[in-house]
Amino acid sequence: MRVDVSILAVVVAFTIAYPADAASQSSSNATNAAPAASAPAEPPRERNPATDRATDIVTQPARDIGVSRTEIPAVLEKAADDPYSLADLKTCKQLTAAILDLNAVLGPDFSAETAYKENRATKLAEAGGKTVINSFIPFRGLVREVSGAAAADRRLRAAEQAGFARRGFLRGVYTQRNCRPRM
Repeated sequence: MRVDVSILAVVVAFTIAYPADAASQSSSNATNAAPAASAPAEPPRERNPATDRATDIVTQPARDIGVSRTEIPAVLEKAADDPYSLADLKTCKQLTAAILDLNAVLGPDFSAETAYKENRATKLAEAGGKTVINSFIPFRGLVREVSGAAAADRRLRAAEQAGFARRGFLRGVYTQRNCRPRM
């Protein structure tokens, strides 16, 4: 019976996480199949948090044993090196581009006007999926330390924190310089 419940939890997690994303991925794959040499670079698309969470849940065992590694994005590595640097950020346009690069990796910034909405079904599916997937590896915490996965996660979290600090700093500089439009 435990296996049936486990399978059901994973299916529910994917159903909730991926319903609208399948169509957008198939169209983006077709668009990105043969990019033109002279075509301008597309701006980074906003991340889908549900897809990110579902992907993280499913790939967790591979990361736990060191088979798969999560790469730290270059923009976060740069932020970790010097979060308060203003090198090459002389104009408002350059500041905007730097903030948008961080938004593409970190997700949208906090806004006081946006109300937080939590979907209970999504949270339950996420918790169920994590429980099922994480139960595949006995002594998971020890395995993560031995494989280096725990250290890699700590480095990623530190880089994310530096990215949040840098984004806040850059938004402050943007405001101080009276750049428009208001971010």
